[in-house]
Amino acid sequence: QVQVVESGGGLVQAGGSLRLSCTFSGLSFGDHAMAWFRDAPGKGREAVSCINYNSERTVYGDFVKGRFAISRDNAKSKLDLQMNTLKPEDTAMYYCAARRYIYCSGFDETGDMDYWGKGIQVTISS
Repeated sequence: QVQVVESGGGLVQAGGSLRLSCTFSGLSFGDHAMAWFRDAPGKGREAVSCINYNSERTVYGDFVKGRFAISRDNAKSKLDLQMNTLKPEDTAMYYCAARRYIYCSGFDETGDMDYWGKGIQVTISS
C-alpha cells in the first residue's frame, strides 16, 4: 500500500546540478528515517545519504560529502536530494528508501530499509 512518486533525474553535464524527489504515501512519513542509495555498474549498492525523522541529523557518504544535500518536508511527505557539482562517476540509478526506525544509525551498514522507490536514473556526461 505504500506508494512512492519519484521525480528528477535525467542527463546533465559534469559540473551541473539535479534535484531528486520522492513523495511517499501510505505510511507515517514522520516516523521514518529516510535515505538515498545508488547502484552503478560494477559498484554495487552504495549508501548516499540519510536523514533522521526530524531532520536533526544527516549522514553522507564520503564520495558525495560537500556536493549533495538531503532534506525532507514531513508536512508533504517529501524527500529531496540536491546534487551539485556532479561528476561522471555519479552516474547511477538512485533509490529513495524509508526505514521503520526514526534514526539513521547503521543504515549504511545494514541497508535495513523497509520501503523503496523504483529508481531514478541519473546520467552525467563528461
